[in-house]
Amino acid sequence: MVAALTLAITGGTGFVGRHLIDLAVERGHRVRALTRKAQPPRHGVEWIEGNLEDREALGRLVIDSDAVIHVAGVINAPDAAGFEAGNVTGTLAMLAAATAAGTHRFVHVSSLAAREPRLSQYGASKARSEELVEGSGLDWVIVRPPAVYGPGDRETLELFKMARRGIVYMPPKGRLSVIQVDDLARLLLAACDPDAPSKIIVEPDDGRPGGWSHIEFGHALGRAVGVKTGVVSTPRALLSVASGIDRLFRRDKAKLTPDRVAYFCHPDWVVSSDRPVPANLWRPEISTEKGLAETARWYQRQGWL
Repeated sequence: MVAALTLAITGGTGFVGRHLIDLAVERGHRVRALTRKAQPPRHGVEWIEGNLEDREALGRLVIDSDAVIHVAGVINAPDAAGFEAGNVTGTLAMLAAATAAGTHRFVHVSSLAAREPRLSQYGASKARSEELVEGSGLDWVIVRPPAVYGPGDRETLELFKMARRGIVYMPPKGRLSVIQVDDLARLLLAACDPDAPSKIIVEPDDGRPGGWSHIEFGHALGRAVGVKTGVVSTPRALLSVASGIDRLFRRDKAKLTPDRVAYFCHPDWVVSSDRPVPANLWRPEISTEKGLAETARWYQRQGWL
């Protein structure tokens, strides 16, 4: 068991960050978390109001911390500048704050998209953020999660809704890896241990060799909601048309952007066997079949599904 640490966390009000803070507090760690707006008081958590552009707030966030877990990032933006500001400039600001405070352990949440920087603006920005972390001189660990799901996630909620209706529209044929959010949170905390390996890039998943085909995952969603589900591989051309319609109606708030279509349609988002998490540091505990079923039940209890 890792001794109690003081952790500086960005992205703590997001999907992954909320689960991370829950687990950190449960394990007795002291948490400081950056937030753009006031949050309700919570035992074990000190909320630091500010953003990644606020040097004074970042200084208060990291002072006397044992580790930084940089979760915050931009997964959707209207242009390259939005990704650059959220994923590159924001990471640089956190590295500078950690360095100034003398905090050596830096856990950076990246993405599998960083493996294909020419594929999307998002992937390119995550790759540049990794380059900054690797050149920082800190005791860094870069974690590239695959698709993350779990209670509270609104990104995969739409897939569950489709499965409930009996048909799931997936990207063109390909394969992906997935990870349940609490498994990811356990890894991020394990990487904060002063004795954990550093200067490594890891790609964690649910432990399923070769990942899931899009069709297999669509059927797994159906089993999770108790419906026999058909799965349709959506042609890229159709996704591009849908992206244009989404942008027309929701403008800068569109979710299906051309950038997202580009990486959704990539055929291989399976974690690499060359980037495993050291077995003595972490292993997945939640099978995807179980995790999807538990997530579906959570959605149902909340009235989301």
